[in-house]
Amino acid sequence: MSVGIVFHSLAALAYAVLGIGLCRSLSSDPPIVRAGHFARIGLLLAIVLHGIALRDTVLLDGNLRVSWSLALSAAVWIGMIVFWLESLVIRIDGLQLLLLPVGTAVCVLAAIFPQSQVIAHANDAGLRIHLLIALSAYALVTIAALQAMLMSGLDRRLHFPHGKGAHAGSLRRVVGRLLDVQPPLLAQEQVLFRLIWIAFAALTLTLFSGAMISLSYSGKWLPLDHKSIFTLLSWLTFGILIIGRHLRGWRGRTALRYTLVGFAFVVLAYTGSRFVLEVILQRL
Repeated sequence: MSVGIVFHSLAALAYAVLGIGLCRSLSSDPPIVRAGHFARIGLLLAIVLHGIALRDTVLLDGNLRVSWSLALSAAVWIGMIVFWLESLVIRIDGLQLLLLPVGTAVCVLAAIFPQSQVIAHANDAGLRIHLLIALSAYALVTIAALQAMLMSGLDRRLHFPHGKGAHAGSLRRVVGRLLDVQPPLLAQEQVLFRLIWIAFAALTLTLFSGAMISLSYSGKWLPLDHKSIFTLLSWLTFGILIIGRHLRGWRGRTALRYTLVGFAFVVLAYTGSRFVLEVILQRL
């Protein structure tokens, strides 16, 4: 068993334990709704384990390796770092209800599907920078999408404060308790658009650096492959959202829909297509 599989498994276990602890704290009476110092340290430890797993998998044997599962794992890992740093500034503990299960799932997938392929021209510093920027962009879009999901839950909670019945399940009560103590939607929306602006800038750099790499190796500015097309569609989606926000004051559900559509394009840009090739069609 490789080191990457071991540390991905350990990271998955750490994320799962933190998620279970969060649910138990919210189920207590009275509920503990704010992440404490031990929870923050625990999350940082899980992020470190996750990072070690990626280092020993992506940089195996001195080569640069990647696959759909590793790309997804790396994007979520960077997203976890962004969340941890953002949580030091503003209380966004509600995102943990989404991030911890996602972190658990992607680490399990990376451990189950460890197959990867060596990236050509991996010694090129420009290519490494491009990949780092691209993964950062995907991670920021992922966090923005999770923030949009949290805001959608808050919006639904405002319209249906008691759920569909008086005898709601324990998980629904836990989610409801956490949503009830979140900052107001206006503050959450400010966080969302700050993430969208940064993600849009990162996507812009991704397209520009990708064009430079493509020009140097193939003489083409932007190859019309699935990764370029879906990344460009995501960039256009967030660009339209930013323009709509500035000119027409788009917010609320319109902003949430555009964010989730942009996220879907990012997933299709690499992870979805590689999953079909590597798992469904069983080819690399």
